[in-house]
Amino acid sequence: MYHLLYADEQGRMFDHELAAVGRTGDRLVEIIDEDVMELPPGASLVLLPESAPVGMEKKGDFRLMERVPVSQGPARAVGALLPQGYTRTLLPGCRRQAGQPLPLLGYAAVAWRDGRVYVAASRTDDPDRWDPRHYNSDDLPHLVRRRLDAAPENRVLAQLARCALEYSCYTAQNIFYTRWEGGLPVSPVCNARCLGCISLQPAECCPAPQSRLDFRPSRAEAAEVALHHLQYAPDAIISFGQGCEGEPALAAENIAAVIDEVRRHTGRGTVNMNSNAGYTRGVEQICAAGLDSIRVSLISAREEVYDAYYRPRDYSLADVARSINVARAAGVFVSLNLLVLPGLNDREPELAALVDFIEENNVNKVQLRNLNIDPDFFWGQVRAQGEICGIPHLIETLRNIPGLEVGNFSKPVKK
Repeated sequence: MYHLLYADEQGRMFDHELAAVGRTGDRLVEIIDEDVMELPPGASLVLLPESAPVGMEKKGDFRLMERVPVSQGPARAVGALLPQGYTRTLLPGCRRQAGQPLPLLGYAAVAWRDGRVYVAASRTDDPDRWDPRHYNSDDLPHLVRRRLDAAPENRVLAQLARCALEYSCYTAQNIFYTRWEGGLPVSPVCNARCLGCISLQPAECCPAPQSRLDFRPSRAEAAEVALHHLQYAPDAIISFGQGCEGEPALAAENIAAVIDEVRRHTGRGTVNMNSNAGYTRGVEQICAAGLDSIRVSLISAREEVYDAYYRPRDYSLADVARSINVARAAGVFVSLNLLVLPGLNDREPELAALVDFIEENNVNKVQLRNLNIDPDFFWGQVRAQGEICGIPHLIETLRNIPGLEVGNFSKPVKK
């Protein structure tokens, strides 16, 4: 049996004879072997604000723990934040007080057994390049300052410096480390109003963890960053469409000009775009300019769920499919950035629609992405029905689709 792991208000953690509990959708479930793995390197244990832990008694009844037995102080629910490369299988089992939604983080359920901490997750990619040990190094401020000194008028580099140092954004940091996938924000506007947007939220909701780009970079500014990275970084990827911006396809003319400028100097590296793919004309223009890969954000292949989450302003799920087909016809490698929430994507109707969408649109890869959102807030806005099969079943089903890659990251599609 996996035991409940909880904490007091000072963050001291305890285990309990109650069985550990996780959450999927709006239901609590006992944690079992197929749900968990030992807490991996790079994961962190955190307290869930204003949340009381729930465990399960031997007879199968759920029990809310409101007090720490030793001190009689309030008991606090504990969750884990996973490093990239791991897909969450269950949310923490807890009950929250009404109030401000949880911060936009991807909390996973945890448990205790035989002196070890376990987390509700599965390893779904090689996490090495996104391991926290490769980032936030002591020399990062020096590397940032050196690049800024070399291009003091480049506003994109200044934006990336802020993202690297203040928000610890890994793709921003890679620009200054000159390696792997580097982010290149270009668009301050968006055509969606995602419930889990990490750069723009209404004041009454959960605060966004970072601020959005507030200017339109010039072609010269963006091309300078892109060209340097593609020429010198090992396994270079330059990615438009970052967490600190809106929808990059709305800046199609600028991105196309940047790609054209860069490709006149080097054929090295991969030019990628992370997009909601709702603006098909912009996607088409960018693909024609020489885009190598596109990662399309998707939470559901069912229109009612898709619309409830993305709240698109002037496009539909059908437009997303059209954009994917435009990209594939241009020879662009297409990944889905599947936003995964236990109790949503692993429902039978959701999974069936997703498989059809992948096969009908000739998608190359699915990148699993833990959705960072308060589940109570999410389920107050989104409705989904059907039997829950479990995240392990979702992963297995995707891996059984012929020719489909399944992982967590964008990877180079050309050297």
